[in-house]
Amino acid sequence: LQLDAGTPGTLGVNGALSFDTAALALRKIQEALAGGTVDRLDLSGVSYGDSAGLACVLAIAAEAAHRGQALQVVGMPAGMRVLAQVCEVDRLVA
Repeated sequence: LQLDAGTPGTLGVNGALSFDTAALALRKIQEALAGGTVDRLDLSGVSYGDSAGLACVLAIAAEAAHRGQALQVVGMPAGMRVLAQVCEVDRLVA
């Protein structure tokens, strides 16, 4: 799992966002967002995402909202998007 902060205001996530990587991803993304300069989480580089990956994204979005930080989630892989719809949480990461 790699994070890319090369685009101002955007944090890119690359690699698998799964049971194996979700805990580490959560910590890394939280650290990257702590500065408050990121308003967009780009998941277009995520090659695979499962329910743990979705939970990670939901936790990040909830934490940002709690801090009053607007965070737009873009590029969610199709499988994660469908899972979010099935679980009826897609509006939380739209």
